[in-house]
Formats: sequence, C-alpha cells, structure tokens
Amino acid sequence: MFACLFLTVAAIVQKALMLISRVVEARGVTMCRLASSIVKYASVIGMLYWCLALLGVDTATLLASAGLLTFAVSLGAKDIVTDIISGLFIIFEGEFRVGDIIQVGGQRGTVMEIGVRTTKINDGSGNVLVLRNSNISNVVNMTKEHSFASVEVGIEYGESLERVESILAKELPNIKRRLPAIIDGPFYKGVTMLADNSVNIKIVAECAEKDRLPLINGLNREMKLLFDRYDISIPFPQVVVNQPTVFKKATFAEKMAADKFNAEQKEAIRSMADEDEDFDESNDSDRH
Repeated sequence: MFACLFLTVAAIVQKALMLISRVVEARGVTMCRLASSIVKYASVIGMLYWCLALLGVDTATLLASAGLLTFAVSLGAKDIVTDIISGLFIIFEGEFRVGDIIQVGGQRGTVMEIGVRTTKINDGSGNVLVLRNSNISNVVNMTKEHSFASVEVGIEYGESLERVESILAKELPNIKRRLPAIIDGPFYKGVTMLADNSVNIKIVAECAEKDRLPLINGLNREMKLLFDRYDISIPFPQVVVNQPTVFKKATFAEKMAADKFNAEQKEAIRSMADEDEDFDESNDSDRH
C-alpha cells in the first residue's frame, strides 16, 4: 500500500513539474526538468530500498555499505561526478537555457534539454547533439543579444553610386515593412570593396538569432527585386570574344610608293650611316 502511494505521489510531482515547465520562462523549464529527473531517480531508489526492507534485508546496514560503495565508485567515476557538477553550474549560473541558440566549438544549435549529465542540442538539420556537461566550454550564446543579418551586393562600375544611394534611402524603409523579422534597420553600411568587376555595398539589419538566416535570404531577394525595378546592373562573369582581323594587302601603286620611299630614306641617311660605319671600323682597328 505504501509503495503504491509513494509511486503515485512521485508520478503526480513529475506531472506537475512538466506542466509548470510549459508556462514558465526558459530558466524555469530547465529547473523543472532537472527536478523531474531527480524525482524519478529518487523514486526508483526509494522503491528499491522499500522492497528490500519488505524482504527482511537490514536496510540500515545496506545504507552504510551503499555509502562506502558510493565513495569507491565515485573515485572511479570522476567523469560522471564532473558532468553532474558542471551541469549544476550551467543551470544556476544561467550561461544558457533551454531554447537558446548556442555554439560550442564548431557545433551550433538550439538547446533542447539540460540534464544532470548531458546537454542536448538540435543542430537544425534534424540531428540531436548530446554533449557531456564537462566538455561544454567556450560557449557562444547567440540569443543573449540581438544578431545582425548582412548581405553584400555588387553594382557595375558604370552605375552612379549617388543614384543607387538615393534609391536605397527611399526604399530601405519599405523593405523593413515587408520583412517583419527586422527589429531595427535595414541600414546602408557603405562601400565595402572595389572588386575586380564590381563596386560592393553592404546592407545590414538587426534581428533575433533564430531569424538571421531566413532574413538574409529575404534581404537578398529584396535587393534583387529592387535593382531590377530601378534598372541597376549587377555584374556577372562575361567572356569577350574577338573576331580575327582581316588585314588588307598592299596595292601595286602602294608597293611602288614604298620602294620609292625606302630609296629616298636610304639616300637621306647615307651620311649618317657612313659616320656610324667609320666609328665601328676605328673601334675594330683599336682592338687589333
């Protein structure tokens, strides 16, 4: 009778904690789930001792033996103890909470659950990353502050930069109305690069981290539609092909004129050629 009552109370407490976790903020969800796990494990251990007591086992001696056994196991299970302590620090210091988007090492995702030993993260591709709490370090919490979505687009060198900037001044407020994920902006950051084939400009907007990637796609779409509407050219790779040139041949009269020109030029520079030859001959005699 007592065992059934104990299990019923434990189940009710677990249900109550899960219901509370649905209506409180992220930190409350984490605390409720942790408490639910503790209640579950405590219920199993309590029921085990109760059953042993009914079978006539001396539970006082068993508890003392369990204490020694726990101490011996803890020496060989340092990693488990470290995971539990790290999990408690994560929860009470509020480094991140359930629902936060974090980056741990090279892995990024949304925190699904912070357990006693492990933390589960959804990477956004249907994969659940299970990380030991003691291995979680150098965490980047991307939901503590707002994020920025930025896009960079190129315009041709022949386009008037002042014209493009005046169009942006008029149209950026309209883009904000069409993209509700924007918290502030979008803003024109100016010219970021004079590239080989384009003048690159950047547009940024403030948003929540969970909306950053979809907002980048939306900004790219809006910029393309805007440039099409105002006939602003976006450069793209091009190949220039030159056709072989057909050269004209000299006519008979041009050949005769060329021969006459060469003869006249030879006569005109004959004295210059003689002086050069005399200079070369004198140098040759000096060497001999």
